[in-house]
Amino acid sequence: MDIFYSALVFLHMIGLAGIIAGFLMQVISGHPKSAKVLLHSSLLQFVTGLALVGVAETAGGAELDHVKVGVKLVIALAVVVLGVLNLRKPSNRLAAAAGVLAILNIGVAVFW
Repeated sequence: MDIFYSALVFLHMIGLAGIIAGFLMQVISGHPKSAKVLLHSSLLQFVTGLALVGVAETAGGAELDHVKVGVKLVIALAVVVLGVLNLRKPSNRLAAAAGVLAILNIGVAVFW
C-alpha cells in the first residue's frame, strides 16, 4: 500500500508542477497549448488528491482533518473550473487565478 500511496503523491506533485508550468507558459509567452497543460494538470491533481484521501481513509493509519480536506477540495475544484474556462477562452487573468489558487492550496497543505 505504501508504494501505491507514494505513486499517488508523485502524480499529485506532477499535477502541481503542470499547473504552475501552464500558468507561466500562458502568462509569459502565450503558448497555445498552455491552456491544455493547465487543465489536464489540474484534473490530474484533483483526481490524485481524491485518491490520496481515499487511500488514507481506508488505510486507517492517521486521522484526517476533514475541514482541511474540504477546503483543499474546494480550492482544487476552483482551479479545475478556471482551467476549463481558460481552455474555452484563453485569458491571462484566468491562468493567473488558477496559478495563485494552486499556490494557495500548497500553503494550506503545508501550513495548516
